[in-house]
Amino acid sequence: MAIFHPFPPFYDPQSRILILGSFPSVRSRETHFYYGHPQNRFWKVVAMLLGENVPVTLDDKIQLLHTHHIALWDVAASCDITGSADSTMKCTHYNDIRPILRHCPIERIGVNGKTAAKFYRKGILPMTGKTACELPSTSPANAAWSLQKLMDAWRPFICNP
Repeated sequence: MAIFHPFPPFYDPQSRILILGSFPSVRSRETHFYYGHPQNRFWKVVAMLLGENVPVTLDDKIQLLHTHHIALWDVAASCDITGSADSTMKCTHYNDIRPILRHCPIERIGVNGKTAAKFYRKGILPMTGKTACELPSTSPANAAWSLQKLMDAWRPFICNP
């Protein structure tokens, strides 16, 4: 049974970086915002690379994104998924990122993890013709990647002027 994405994309007219995940985890669906699982290293990686404190509250996260012109969304508009496991995910509909691209000066697009990259190539790339940088997943399920290794991999994407 398909689950529909429960909250809208996050962006503003100044967003220059767009980061797409696969689909919100159970915890993110509960908190109604991106990367809500406390073990997901997304906020830590991005904040540390930008020289900021790791945001704790939703307001802190929103401020970090606004300050650094980062937009967030997911590749799947709906999918069949068991819990939060990307490995079980079957995308049924893709999000159309073209409105974000029309309204924001997006300079680069990144996808957080292999599943997001696979679905981006299958469903969004043909729609937009825009390539995306495949980044290693910040999910706690990607335990083979240490925080330092993630930061090293994400640095060129986040810190590229």
